[in-house]
Amino acid sequence: MDAFSKPLLMVLNGTPVWPPPLWLMRQAGRYLPEYRAIRAEVPDFIALCRDPVRAAEVTLQPIRRFGFDAAILFSDILILPWALGHGLAFKEGEGPVLPKLRDAAGVAALDPAKMASAVAPVMETVRRVRAGLAAEGFDHTALIGFAGAPFTVACYMVEGGGSRDFAATRSMAYSDPTLFGALMDVLVEATVGYLSAQADAGAEVLMLFDSWAGVLAPSLFRTHVVAATARIVEQMKRLHPAVPVIGFPRLAGLMVAEYAAQTGVDAVGMDTGMDLTKAASMVGEGVAVQGNLDPMALVAGGSALQAATADILIGLRGKRLIFNLGHGIVPQTPPAHVAALVEQVRAT
Repeated sequence: MDAFSKPLLMVLNGTPVWPPPLWLMRQAGRYLPEYRAIRAEVPDFIALCRDPVRAAEVTLQPIRRFGFDAAILFSDILILPWALGHGLAFKEGEGPVLPKLRDAAGVAALDPAKMASAVAPVMETVRRVRAGLAAEGFDHTALIGFAGAPFTVACYMVEGGGSRDFAATRSMAYSDPTLFGALMDVLVEATVGYLSAQADAGAEVLMLFDSWAGVLAPSLFRTHVVAATARIVEQMKRLHPAVPVIGFPRLAGLMVAEYAAQTGVDAVGMDTGMDLTKAASMVGEGVAVQGNLDPMALVAGGSALQAATADILIGLRGKRLIFNLGHGIVPQTPPAHVAALVEQVRAT
């Protein structure tokens, strides 16, 4: 199948497709028993992300089960700071744990020269997945590479892990804009290099996950989300003009219109809290929308899932829609509910 006949690529390149292309954030993960079996073989999560054979297998598992229109590289948004030489560990019950970056010495210690060798196994995973999709006959399935957007990655680096409100990060952005700007500059350039390498290895679409964009006030959102994303997209369009970019500024609210208009992304991912029909009108016809089923509706299944899915399909019928969740799939999701979702979307 020609690349531009793949449903996801058609939508991203300006053509509405119905039924809409469908994939799910975190579709390769703990809700699948076959994933859990592989995860049990590799207790260290970073090691799994850097194991091309296993990471490629995990990426392909949900495609074999559900025939999604996209496979997304199995990795993590925090591989990038790790590749820059910043510490990273995943602790049971805590999630990611990193050294707290709070001064200029911490920024200066980040070493972009380390990145290419550190992420070489990830690029091998991309190549293996692209070859696997072709070999297994998934001609309609596009391959998505991704990175965490600089602001969200900076949140974890400054805080030293997850946070309820990322107060230290926001405080640094206000009180020491020079230091925070220097960190963002390093992350912007590293993100460009990381995404470009994925495109070179065979990724057909690239996605930026800005999971914590919505914690920022509008002025900081414009600087550290919109402007930073625009810098990345501009360079990616120059380096890889045929590779579309999806941006996911989670919890952006009304700022999603500026994000869509000013970043240059080809599609905007919508979180669960967005009214998708209104959001689509805000971003305009020139940008596709992706989203935004509540992951808990997928857990519930049955009539609740059917109604929530129908609301999205009816509201966006005929538009450039990529059907997805409004956040990542959760571990307690029954695979049978995912199969029912796929059947409903395909039958629309």
